[in-house]
Amino acid sequence: MSHMESPAQMASDEFAAGARSRAAPALLEYWNALKRHLWMAVAIVLVSVVIGAILTMLMTPQYSATSRIEIAREQANVTNVEGLQREDATPNLEFYQTQYSLLNARSLAERVERRLRLATNQAFFDAHGVTPEGEGFLSGKSDGGTLSVADMRGRQRQAVGLLIDHLSISPVRGSALVDVSYTSASPAISQLVAETWVNEFAQQSMDRRFASTADARVYLESRLQGLRERLEQSERDLVNYAARQGIVRLSETQSNEGRTQTTQTLASSNLDQLNRVLIEATAERTQAEARLRSARSPGSTQLGMQNQSLNNLRQRRAEANAKYQDLLVHFEPQYPEAQALREQISALDRSISSEEKRVRDSYLADFESASEREKELRAKVSELLNELDSESRSSIQYNIYQREVDTNRQLYDSLLQRYKEIGVAGVGTNNISIVDPAPTPESPSSPKLLLNLILALLAGSGLAAVTIFVLENLDESLREPSQVATKLNVPLLGAIPVVDTDALENMDDPKSILSEAYMTVRTNLSFSTDHGVPKTIALTSTSPSEGKSTSAYSLARVLGRTSGSVVLVDVDMRRPILASRLGLESNRGVSNFLAGDDDWQALIQETGAPNVYFVAAGPTPPSASELLSGERLALFVKHLASRFDHVILDSPPMLGLSDAPLIGTVVEGVIYVIEADRTAVRASQSAIQRLRDSRAHVLGVLLTKYSAKQTGYGYGYGYGYGYGREKDDEGTQS
Repeated sequence: MSHMESPAQMASDEFAAGARSRAAPALLEYWNALKRHLWMAVAIVLVSVVIGAILTMLMTPQYSATSRIEIAREQANVTNVEGLQREDATPNLEFYQTQYSLLNARSLAERVERRLRLATNQAFFDAHGVTPEGEGFLSGKSDGGTLSVADMRGRQRQAVGLLIDHLSISPVRGSALVDVSYTSASPAISQLVAETWVNEFAQQSMDRRFASTADARVYLESRLQGLRERLEQSERDLVNYAARQGIVRLSETQSNEGRTQTTQTLASSNLDQLNRVLIEATAERTQAEARLRSARSPGSTQLGMQNQSLNNLRQRRAEANAKYQDLLVHFEPQYPEAQALREQISALDRSISSEEKRVRDSYLADFESASEREKELRAKVSELLNELDSESRSSIQYNIYQREVDTNRQLYDSLLQRYKEIGVAGVGTNNISIVDPAPTPESPSSPKLLLNLILALLAGSGLAAVTIFVLENLDESLREPSQVATKLNVPLLGAIPVVDTDALENMDDPKSILSEAYMTVRTNLSFSTDHGVPKTIALTSTSPSEGKSTSAYSLARVLGRTSGSVVLVDVDMRRPILASRLGLESNRGVSNFLAGDDDWQALIQETGAPNVYFVAAGPTPPSASELLSGERLALFVKHLASRFDHVILDSPPMLGLSDAPLIGTVVEGVIYVIEADRTAVRASQSAIQRLRDSRAHVLGVLLTKYSAKQTGYGYGYGYGYGYGREKDDEGTQS
């Protein structure tokens, strides 16, 4: 079948696919691994717990003293003066993280060390179980000697390091409270350091605030000196320019931005006053012109209304004219009295004309005088307008000088005000307040036996898990039937479970677990070729004691009950054991026929089992490989196959020898036996490849001594066999 797959290959592919589909979940694999190494894991955990308990008992008791402080976000100032740093400049989280870092700063530890003089405090070093620098056996100095500068600095660094290492900062969630704890072997030392630490932290906060104020004051003083000089110079330039340009300021105003604005100068004031006089003169000239125009009109009554004498003359003339008209009614015009009245009227008319002329001349003189005065004032206003225009053009540069003066004055005033403020800015309550001073601890904070035991239990569990993981990854054996197809690319013929009794005796019962397992193998073999169970079969393994010989006999028993006569041939001439196990003779056998004895039928022995016969290995030859490499082995197998329905050859293990590959070439197929949880996968892969290279047909793998209870898998297809192990020998599946 060159272009088609053989039934054996098809069965192999189907089984491999089925094995992959039945692969166990990862968690189940971990559980199976734990069960395989359960006692080792328990031992590791117990040892870890015991070690943790012993170490806990040997540890020096440690005492922790805790001070609680409050770090306020806002500082309560005594004055209303704002500080140098804006309180809302940073978010709360960043502010408190900064405070926590300052609480654990090395500079604060150095303040505490200087305050308590810990470098010379032997009790402090004893409380931490360390030897101060400059003392001890290796230093060559005796206690009580004078310390050098280098030794003192070394002790200070050592004390600071111990302070930082044994201090813990624990913010209280959801509040501004912080717990500052210090731990040592001395309750008094712990209480003293914890209390001093928070006091120094509060004092350091105040010192830092005052230090920043002092720096700002020095900076502002230097800036104020420069601004003062600039302000004086700009004012001097402004005054000099105003003097050169003749600008005289009469009034000024300040805008909301602090800008100086000139509202009135001397020129503008003069122009304003002269303009008002001009308006009055114009009004007077207009009135005089109106009076003159009224006086010139004939019959104007304006003169009489404004001149009392003229009005009296006109009244006398009217009275005289009335009398004259009355006389004319009775008398002739020549009547003397009428003539006298007529002469009187003429005299009055001459007086009236003379008076009117005098009044008109007066009005004309007033008009001419008002006109002349208006003209003079208008000329002066024009002159002042020219001066004001010139002053306005000069005011452009003047305003530039003025703005520079205003800017310098504003800068100077603001800095001067700030300089005055920072003098009292630091006067306020500290935002660091001590809520609970550290009490002297009465009971040790560590070691805690229960906690250490729990940690030891967790550590032991972790170590056990790592150990199991390493062992599982270093273990190259086959533990589960599903691994056969995935790792060896060979079909699994069956998994033979571990039994508590002798395997050969167990095969006498067709209903036994072992018989059922080999019946499954026989069923799988029926699918390995196109004509059913192969007629000639050889069994081999990687190394001895994998259950190969027992499997050969058990398979022969099953075939004898189901498929006719079977002959079991022991071709392991190096270490034959089947004859002794079956209680048969081993003085003549395969080696005799291979050496030239043609009476092969005389070598066949009855085993006492129905349809099962046996051929012993015979005497051990000097070179088994030379006997097997000849053609007589194939001839011997041919003779046996002509008489029996099946021929089963118990071959030697591979072990780097050439026996098994030579035997595999004279049979239809080879069953490869692998002991579960023992044989390395790489060794099995190499051995199977050697068989294939020798053109032997590998029918499949038989997994022996399989413990379904240990691995978590049931035998076969869900029957769930699980049995204990026996002694590890060739005769039992252990």
